[in-house]
Amino acid sequence: MTDFPDFTALRAAVGTEIGVSNWIEIDQSRIDRFAESTGDAQWIHVDPVRAAIGPYGRTIAHGFLTLALLAPIAQQVMTVRSARMAINYGLDKVRFPTPVSVGSRVRGTLILADVTDILGGVQAMRDITITAEGSTKPACVARHLVRYLN
Repeated sequence: MTDFPDFTALRAAVGTEIGVSNWIEIDQSRIDRFAESTGDAQWIHVDPVRAAIGPYGRTIAHGFLTLALLAPIAQQVMTVRSARMAINYGLDKVRFPTPVSVGSRVRGTLILADVTDILGGVQAMRDITITAEGSTKPACVARHLVRYLN
């Protein structure tokens, strides 16, 4: 965990790898709960019997489930102590190069790409790569924007 005391320290870290999160297990229960909450119950995610004869040999996590892990990954990796609050401002680019199979563990690496001043705080551009254990390709590559407010 990297704890930035203030925006000056955050700016000084631009261009560096901030850290790597803990492993997060992707079990069928997590996939099923995500499917239920989003209404995306495609068989490749929720039907282990059918998925066993599908292209991946088992169920896979939704790409958006993998993307949703940006929040807990970033919270594990960094904080900005002087910020009153952090607001998810959005994404500039997202790709899902390889699927995450049920039973996998994933973790994220966060690089601070840029920090710009905004009214009342700063906006941080963070490049986060989520990788499944044992995979040679990332599961998700995202440019995430977050606003830290005074």
